Amino acid sequence: MKLIDYQDARPIYEQIAEGFKVLILKGVLTAGEQMPSVRSLAVELSTNPNTVQKAFSQLEREGFIYSVKGRGSFVSADKSLLEERARLLTEKMRELLAQARELGISEEALLKAACANDQQQMKSEGDGTAAEGGDVLS
Repeated sequence: MKLIDYQDARPIYEQIAEGFKVLILKGVLTAGEQMPSVRSLAVELSTNPNTVQKAFSQLEREGFIYSVKGRGSFVSADKSLLEERARLLTEKMRELLAQARELGISEEALLKAACANDQQQMKSEGDGTAAEGGDVLS
């Protein structure tokens, strides 16, 4: 389970929380499924248990998981999480499109660049090489 990228500028707890959000929203972790214990995940990720606990606390505040005293944490059955995530992504997309327009970049060019970078990243993950940040917008 790769949840931590040490080259990512975000705090480790945010990376862990985001990784679990993706797993939950994709259905890899299903409603009612028990989350790994804080200690076992901390050992697996070679990080401090307090960091994992902070990530779990964030997930609980956001409604992705719930805790049962003495039993652990479990994936929430809240279907509105996916709808909320889609709404937030749509909002971010609107902001990105507005910024692109301000810079004179068309929506088509922005989408083409994003798709090209995504395909390049997927290819590099498949063959184990690091993707170079090519500038498709130029």
